Amino acid sequence: MTVEPVALVRCEDRPEAALREALELIGGFGFSRPQLVIKPNICAGVDRTGVANTKVGVVEALISLILEENEHLPIRIVESDSMSKFADEAFMEFGYANLVDRLNRRGFDASLINLSKSAVDKARLDGLYFHDPELPAILTQPISLASVAVPKTHGLTLVTGVLKNGFGLLPRKDKVFYHPNINEVVVDINRVVKPDLCLVDARVGLEGVISGRPKQINALILGRNPVSVDATMARVMGFQPERIRHLVQAEQYGLGTLDPAVVGETVESMKVDFELPTDLKASALVN
Repeated sequence: MTVEPVALVRCEDRPEAALREALELIGGFGFSRPQLVIKPNICAGVDRTGVANTKVGVVEALISLILEENEHLPIRIVESDSMSKFADEAFMEFGYANLVDRLNRRGFDASLINLSKSAVDKARLDGLYFHDPELPAILTQPISLASVAVPKTHGLTLVTGVLKNGFGLLPRKDKVFYHPNINEVVVDINRVVKPDLCLVDARVGLEGVISGRPKQINALILGRNPVSVDATMARVMGFQPERIRHLVQAEQYGLGTLDPAVVGETVESMKVDFELPTDLKASALVN
């Protein structure tokens, strides 16, 4: 596995300039496949904290930079239904439908895909949990995947970042079904559909998944490997990635490193300590 750097840059408000800086630090996009799938983390149909979901503005900034490089690249923004939202309603509520409309009016090829309503195809994997799972067909095609997450704490996994964002690629609405095996499921879905670009919008994080306490960080974290980006995110949040089970397991399958080279700002200069979840499960950690 090529050891890729992780960019950690300061960003207090509008993300485009900081995102451009971060991209320069890691050497640009490097997308090579015929279409780009973008997976924001839209986990709630009602976002009372204002920071539980990926902000449409950071996705728009990312798309703007991508289209500067390749204006003909088809872009698909995807999300699935879950216990706390219907994807189609969330696309409308949080500005994603409006974003796609604006892009189409400008002549770009952009669309929204509800993965829970998509045709499925079999993916090849002898995994920790899945064996040749049926996934939305677009995920089994030649795509580049950009995962855009937000830094949050989670009782089942301690942190939720890029790796956990992959959980939302699974089409079933009652994803609580997977919770007893959450670490293995998260690792497997990232093995099947590994993100090519991993972005954490860490301007504001959340102590909690949907409700909780927002925490100002003022950063963007960007890289090509999800473990590397999530390990950096965890350290910024004051946690030890070596103790987080799904990060440790994912590293073993070539999804990045727990100790990446960080370029830009230092972790210590951006660190904002988060509280442990009060409902943290022992299975989220390794001894």
